Amino acid sequence: MFYKKKEINRCNTATDTIRGDIKVLGSGCKFCHEQYENVKKAVLDMGLITNVEYITDIEKIMDYGIMSMPAIVVNEKVVSMGKVLKVSQVKELLKGELNEKSGIYLRTQFM
Repeated sequence: MFYKKKEINRCNTATDTIRGDIKVLGSGCKFCHEQYENVKKAVLDMGLITNVEYITDIEKIMDYGIMSMPAIVVNEKVVSMGKVLKVSQVKELLKGELNEKSGIYLRTQFM
C-alpha cells in the first residue's frame, strides 16, 4: 500500500514560502506600468512578504474576466480594475485584504 504525504502549509519564519500573491494585469501601457510600480511601492512601504507579478498576457488576463485595465488581483480575487490607484489607495486596498487566510504577512509578524 502506498500513502501520500500530507503537505502542510505553515509560515513560521520569513524564509518560508508565502502562499499569497498580488498580480497587476495590464496591456503594457504607461498607465498599467504606473499601477505596477505603485503596487510594488505600497508592498514595500507596508513591509509585506509577498510576490508582485505584472501580467501582460491577454489570455491570462481574460481568465480573470477583466474588461478594463489596469487591474489588481490579490489571491486570485480581482480587487480593482479600470483605474490607476495611488500608492496610498493601494495600501488601503491591501489592508482590507490582509488576514490569516490571505497568505500575505507583514514582516513584523516574524520578528
